[in-house]
Amino acid sequence: MKQVVEELQILPTAEEKAACDLPRISEEVNTGKQRKLYIESYGCQMNFSDSEIVTSILIDQGFDTTSSPDKADVVLLNTCSIRDNAEQKVRNRLVQFQAIKRNNPDLLVGVLGCMAERLKSKLLEEEKIVDMVVGPDAYRDLPRLISEVDEGNKAVNVFLSREETYADINPVRLTGNGVLAFISIMRGCDNMCSFCVVPYTRGRERSRDAYSIVSEAKQLFDQGYREVTLLGQNVDSYKWSATSGEEQVNFAQLLEKVALVHPDLRVRFSTSHPKDITDDVLFTMKKYENICKYIHLPAQSGNSRILELMSRTYDREWYIHKIDRIKEILGNTCGISTDMIAGFCSETEAEHQDTLSLMRYAAYDFAYMFYYSERPGTPAAKKLVDDIDIETKKRRLNEIIEVQTELSYQRNQLHVGQIQKVLIEGYSKRSEDFLKGRNTQNAMVIFPKLHYSKGQYVYVKIKEANKATLFGDIVEGYQE
Repeated sequence: MKQVVEELQILPTAEEKAACDLPRISEEVNTGKQRKLYIESYGCQMNFSDSEIVTSILIDQGFDTTSSPDKADVVLLNTCSIRDNAEQKVRNRLVQFQAIKRNNPDLLVGVLGCMAERLKSKLLEEEKIVDMVVGPDAYRDLPRLISEVDEGNKAVNVFLSREETYADINPVRLTGNGVLAFISIMRGCDNMCSFCVVPYTRGRERSRDAYSIVSEAKQLFDQGYREVTLLGQNVDSYKWSATSGEEQVNFAQLLEKVALVHPDLRVRFSTSHPKDITDDVLFTMKKYENICKYIHLPAQSGNSRILELMSRTYDREWYIHKIDRIKEILGNTCGISTDMIAGFCSETEAEHQDTLSLMRYAAYDFAYMFYYSERPGTPAAKKLVDDIDIETKKRRLNEIIEVQTELSYQRNQLHVGQIQKVLIEGYSKRSEDFLKGRNTQNAMVIFPKLHYSKGQYVYVKIKEANKATLFGDIVEGYQE
């Protein structure tokens, strides 16, 4: 039996798995401004996108950024609360910052994001090193809050808004490769899944102005970016209306507007909810070559009773129908990934087997897999009993991992012998003689660099594949 950890992600490459276990940090930017900001981001892509908004706000207020907390005047941790393990990582990091603060008593330490929203002012009491607590909808208030701390006070703003989308703020891109970028299209979530803290830490759902999204995509393309990912807790429920009320834009229409920015701008999106993804979205994906043929469609469980306890608002048959429609419209080669939770409250062995059989039916390319971790304040914590022992959870998670490992290998083998369009993201981690990039299905491809560089499209003939990565050679002069 393989060793299990609390959470595991089967991602396109092993090097990305390592990267996902680490926080993303700010880069070194020195323009001679008086104060230095250091920011670490944990958790989902939405948090990384939010950190880019925070950085933009504080740069406008006279900050440069640093990649070292030892050089910082302000240290911010943008946090995740989806699992207890995520919060413990932040608490451990705060302990490490205590030594830095002893050498620099004026250092301001702030906690942002979902953990800040969940614990609020209690965080100041639990973690004495923390000076400032700021929820996801209060980032515009950061300059005032920092001034309050400068005056010797603690500062808190965890107000959740029904309107804030930060649509007018131009994010400072922190990804570093200049090829890929996130665009936040909506905030919050109206799906009250019983296990999830997101509706309580990010508030109610609201969609961003469609034209500001398209404008941001155009600006990114002009700056040299060649792929954007449209982000939201549930992108399929995106719905924006002009002030006049005459124009309404749903997600399929927004997807088309962004795809039309330029044929060389790839478009991805995350995350889809099975109850909301429509045929219109699938047909839009089929219509435009630059909309990537990849969908993240979290199932969470393969059993209808467990899905009802999770308040997922669909059953096994509904989910299977969505998988069937994806394959009918986009073909069997469309990449599909999922989230799975092992050992949810009262899950039986037979219900666990339903999850394994659903995975085999869907034939996922990769998955994000966890065992259930009860989160305080959620409906599941209030109404259900976390009655599956930890050893059973770990065993079931191991079985889910083993199935997905097999599926990932099988799916990657389908690419062997094909010539695929790949967007170059940079050097392979192991050697600068090789480049890496993704195909439309979100699989990572490694190939000799020849005379090519990041940001270019190349056609690669896939020669071999393992469970995580494709390997091939560039086919020069190839035309689709």
